[in-house]
Amino acid sequence: MYNNLMKKQSQKTIMSSIGVIGTIACVAIFIKEPSFPTPDKLLVFLTFVFMIFNQAWDMLKRFVPFVAILLVYDSFRGIVPMLHGRVNYEFMADFDIFLFGGALPTITLQNWWFQGHAVWYDYYFYVVYMMHFVLPLGLAVAVYKLREKEYWRYATTFTVISFTAFFIYIIYPAAPPWIATTNGIIPHVERISSEVYRGLGITNFPSVYNSIAPNPVAAVPSLHVGYSVLFSIFAFALFGRKWGTASLVYPISMCIGVVYMGEHYVFDAIAGGLLAAAAYYVAPHVLRWFLFQVARFRGHADGLKLRRLPNKT
Repeated sequence: MYNNLMKKQSQKTIMSSIGVIGTIACVAIFIKEPSFPTPDKLLVFLTFVFMIFNQAWDMLKRFVPFVAILLVYDSFRGIVPMLHGRVNYEFMADFDIFLFGGALPTITLQNWWFQGHAVWYDYYFYVVYMMHFVLPLGLAVAVYKLREKEYWRYATTFTVISFTAFFIYIIYPAAPPWIATTNGIIPHVERISSEVYRGLGITNFPSVYNSIAPNPVAAVPSLHVGYSVLFSIFAFALFGRKWGTASLVYPISMCIGVVYMGEHYVFDAIAGGLLAAAAYYVAPHVLRWFLFQVARFRGHADGLKLRRLPNKT
């Protein structure tokens, strides 16, 4: 028994050491070659972090389905342009102009703020933009560790919003401002994220996510805004008013940033926020339905096993 205990302790020490080395390696690679923090990269990083505490397997059982769903969603999203030939350019711009008394908010914000080159607040808004997967996955870790009973509701909600948005993209493919201005639909708009991207020296070292075809006409609804709104909804619901109020910095900054940088119209942001609220209330029903179907399947399978047992003689 003593030898078995020593063997297990030795295995834990080895796994923890691998976790430390892997975590340091991930951080070093990111510092040397900064890149967009995509779900697959984040999962690798989290695996090493949880290995330090010998909890990697439990984490992977919960997070692999979550990350896989995000990757599947994005792979589906990339086929939207092939399914629908007509791209909508004008309605979102017309809505914004009507809402803001004849001015397009993206152009107004850029006239106020853009200096012709990236300055500190451009970097701030782009870093917020990059948090699209980081903060929701970070909160998923917090929910998993501190509010474990709510974890699958959290994961289901992000699944619901992602795939609902995908079907909307099929029905209504819409171009963001930076594409609309390229095609002469609206006056000139800078894609400020490109300026910041170059300034940060971001490259994309190999990633499963990077091999997935992007969809440039998936602007309505804005999932950058949708995810950030869900982040705050769950922060309020699971961690109270103090943390919820602090979390509002994220969706507010995201809403301003995506419009200012030319990534979305205000209409897209409103649609993303409304979809987030709807997903939050629909997700528990989806989860209950799914668990019911799993229970039915298991019961059916158990029944088949019982019927296949030989009769006792």
